[in-house]
Amino acid sequence: MIRQRFVIDTSALTDTQTRELEGAGTLCIAMGGILDIIAEARLNLGISCYIPFPSVYNEMRDFARNNGCDEETLAKIDTWLVKKTPDRFEVKIPSKIFYDYVDFMRGRINKGMGVAEEAIWESATECLFLTTKAISKQQIEPEIEREVIGEIIGKFRDKYRNALRYGILDSAPDIDVLLLAKELDAAVVASDMGIQKWAEQLGLRFVNARSFPAMIKEYLKRTKPGNTGKLE
Repeated sequence: MIRQRFVIDTSALTDTQTRELEGAGTLCIAMGGILDIIAEARLNLGISCYIPFPSVYNEMRDFARNNGCDEETLAKIDTWLVKKTPDRFEVKIPSKIFYDYVDFMRGRINKGMGVAEEAIWESATECLFLTTKAISKQQIEPEIEREVIGEIIGKFRDKYRNALRYGILDSAPDIDVLLLAKELDAAVVASDMGIQKWAEQLGLRFVNARSFPAMIKEYLKRTKPGNTGKLE
């Protein structure tokens, strides 16, 4: 039997809906419970769950610490998740996928800039209306509106582009999850819709974080007592 491999995103252990389905009261209990399932699957079925190192590994440990998880939970992360740095030089991704990704991100960034510009324009117009003798917003001099608000928006665009547009590739941990899964020919486990979309684009198997624990439990149920990892 071919051993299954999964690449775990932080959301695979922290998803709120997964916690509810598993009946875990707190985040730490939920993380510990899922890691226990992963441990059983590794020992009994030879299923390996990888985590990109150091990006997702650090993100997950920081998340656990910030939510008050104890050292036992952190030890489970270190023990049962296989840490591996994705080979960013050798993993080949079709140029069309990369092009679509960049185009998608550029569109989202421009859309965000448009929403922000609209908010600036509305708030500035409101301020001008309140500080002038105009009876309505339509009576505000167009020249004043253009010179005052237009200049502010122009400066905003420059700062926005410098802060967001140039060099952005969204989340490094998310990209590492996809690269490592591609390298290992493994399934991706996450609750992030963005990861799901690009996993599908790359032809990777995607497992929603909500169904992952139940799926592993089903594997374990079908395991013969005292076996060496073979499924019925």
